[in-house]
Amino acid sequence: MTEQSSSRCVAITGGAGGIGQAIAAHLERLGRRVYVLDREGAQTRTGVFVPCDVLDRDSVDAAVETVYQDDPGPIDLICAAGIVEDDVAAEDLPEDLVHRVMGVNFHGTFSACQAFGRRLLDHGTGSIVLISSMSGNLVVNYPQRQSIYNSSKAAVTALAKSLAVEWGPRGVRVNALSPGYVDTPLNSLKAHMHEGWRAGTVLGRFASTQEIADAAEFLLSDRASYCTGTELVVDGGYSLR
Repeated sequence: MTEQSSSRCVAITGGAGGIGQAIAAHLERLGRRVYVLDREGAQTRTGVFVPCDVLDRDSVDAAVETVYQDDPGPIDLICAAGIVEDDVAAEDLPEDLVHRVMGVNFHGTFSACQAFGRRLLDHGTGSIVLISSMSGNLVVNYPQRQSIYNSSKAAVTALAKSLAVEWGPRGVRVNALSPGYVDTPLNSLKAHMHEGWRAGTVLGRFASTQEIADAAEFLLSDRASYCTGTELVVDGGYSLR
């Protein structure tokens, strides 16, 4: 095991908000050069901002080119871009919303993995962390209805495991991080559900974004050098109930 990957660069999709922003700030404090990939107009004080819309493959490819023009790499990757449908019954979900949630959460994650993964495979080394969710295959959330979000995150976890098998022998590790309920601005909009969520969590509270950032940094780093295809669940025990 070496310390090489602990100091090199990392790109983070969805890095301008929520969990992605917390991870970006944490890694920058640790001395990493961080590229924040997010949509035009996103606000960030962390790292190097690179415009990127994960729904647009040309935008993803352009972002990869921009990052590698700035640094020869290898560039590790964290995929944190994600959205959720807002408590909509499955029978009422409009088709465009289904495509958008699956598009950002799964297809956008795959696009980033493929584009950055090709470069990492050329280098023969690298670490990728996909932000999944306990909702992917461990729980079905209640009382909110989010069938497409849950399905998309199950696909993200499966993608991490599949890529781990394909790319591990070629030097690239891929792992999934599955948070439970996290104290983010997005969750603050559903305050009427918080009491039930906390009651269902063994530790009786939400995770801080820093706790999720710590877990992401571990999976990315050489301290997890024998982890690939791992799903690290950080849910305060919610999935145990």
